[in-house]
Amino acid sequence: MQSVRKFFHNIAEEMRKVRWPNRKELTKYTITVVTTLIFFVIFFALVDLGISSLINLISLN
Repeated sequence: MQSVRKFFHNIAEEMRKVRWPNRKELTKYTITVVTTLIFFVIFFALVDLGISSLINLISLN
């Protein structure tokens, strides 16, 4: 039981060392993540559309 208590004590100590982002940084990081996500969604949708068109073109012949 002592090891479990020590484990959670160590977690609490490490959490006090964490530097949390302020509102401006958090907003900047969120915009970056959402923008990157949108870019990759569009990119993979276009790749999927291209591959599907290629497969349909090949299967018609």
